[in-house]
Amino acid sequence: MSEMDFTQILIEVSAFAKSTIDLAALQNFIVEIIPERLPYYNWTGFYMLDPNDPDTLVLGPYRGAPTEHVRIPVTQGICGAAVAQNSTVIIDDVHSDPRYLACSLETKSEIVVPIRAHGAVVGEIDIDSHDLAAFTAHDSEFLEQCAAIVGSFIETNQPASK
Repeated sequence: MSEMDFTQILIEVSAFAKSTIDLAALQNFIVEIIPERLPYYNWTGFYMLDPNDPDTLVLGPYRGAPTEHVRIPVTQGICGAAVAQNSTVIIDDVHSDPRYLACSLETKSEIVVPIRAHGAVVGEIDIDSHDLAAFTAHDSEFLEQCAAIVGSFIETNQPASK
């Protein structure tokens, strides 16, 4: 994947973020455009912290095979690890990581990127690939920029909880 492709997607995501006031619409736009342009992103979705239970991630908009993991405690899985560590987690071979919560037998690698708003992690972008070691530092940088756009959108359009 070229830097040009990542840059073009970021331009479109940023423009869409400026044209909507609906977080779900922005998330749906992102989960549509990314796998369309990046075919090795086989499952693309959002998990957001439950405002009533901040120790649980709740599945938001996604594209890919259905998952039974609609609620994930932040103490479990790669998704939970990204929140707990407050950092991007890349797993080259999910079957070699005991934290992996199996969703699809086809999934071979995963990247999870926290979304921060109002000074805290509020959710994450989760990507699975059917390829081993699919995600590079370029993917990480790209997805961190997407997460920053979402975080900025949340800060602008949703007040901080008290």
